[in-house]
Amino acid sequence: MHPSNEAQIFTQNVIACIWDFDRTLIPGHMQKTIFEAYGIETDTFWNEVNALPEIYRKRGVRVSEDTLYLNHLISYVKAGLLRGLNNAKLRELGSQLTFFPGLPDFFATLQAIPASQREYRSHDISLEHYVVSNGLAEMIRGSKIAPYAEGIYGCEFIENPCAPGFNFQTELKMDTPGEIMQVASIVDNTTKTRFIFEINKGCNKNPDIEVNASIRPEDRRIPIRNMIYIADGPSDVPAFSVVTRGGGKTYAVYQPGSPKAFAQNDSLLRAGRIQAYGPADYTAETSTSMWLKMHVEDICQKIVTDREHALASRMTRPPGHIHDDEKPKHPVRAEPKQAEFFKA
Repeated sequence: MHPSNEAQIFTQNVIACIWDFDRTLIPGHMQKTIFEAYGIETDTFWNEVNALPEIYRKRGVRVSEDTLYLNHLISYVKAGLLRGLNNAKLRELGSQLTFFPGLPDFFATLQAIPASQREYRSHDISLEHYVVSNGLAEMIRGSKIAPYAEGIYGCEFIENPCAPGFNFQTELKMDTPGEIMQVASIVDNTTKTRFIFEINKGCNKNPDIEVNASIRPEDRRIPIRNMIYIADGPSDVPAFSVVTRGGGKTYAVYQPGSPKAFAQNDSLLRAGRIQAYGPADYTAETSTSMWLKMHVEDICQKIVTDREHALASRMTRPPGHIHDDEKPKHPVRAEPKQAEFFKA
């Protein structure tokens, strides 16, 4: 609780739905669209990527297996197999992604819930969607889901990296279109938790707030208890754990008709990693749609309850008038005689 002379930084009336992307919002991996556009066999690329850690290990180099594919994409560009692949092309290819049933309309459905009840509106409750993926941010930005997302966190590339001495060059333009040549940023299964805390603390809204800064729970923009994290499986266990420990909701989805994916999610539930799971189908009557809508409403109601309780606890009633002819509402107990205080 804040002392009376302190202002609260954020009102904490925002709900965040945080989504994985591949196999959560779309079937399969987004990179498949790239390979189809360039006539490359998808399995060939991924088999190479899977073989690389052992090859590099024998050379004495340890690699990050979650994001090794980024460098291999650049190797394909340098070899001419992905000629002309740049960020604009990635956004264009992102527009071709096919989503699971019910998307992207379901994002708007969830965003409409806080406006559906007068008591929610009276507390200015809102819902924001975030995508946190170890896929390619530019493809997500080019996809149909992007207009509904408050923030997109994914892997990014640099085109035309600056050469040594670039700050002394004045005659050459540094922003001419090119090809992806360097990795700019990565999101892997562990660093996803960093972006959860960025959303939690409000770093994305206030650049003066550092993600590693110590901020009191009551001063964070979106408490983790106001979050729902939705993803497809074991690779998201670190993020599931952070949200669960913080009092938020966790939900896993599986490809409909896949017994293996169903069993995988069931094992996550039995291990206490998630709170529920269902098919990656976001149409109106599915268990996934109903569970998510129900828990958004639950969070809305909890925000209302907490804010009204906080208001009541900080408010004193004004004094009323006293009338001589008013009888006390409760009988007044007579004071005991002095001697009664000393009776055994």
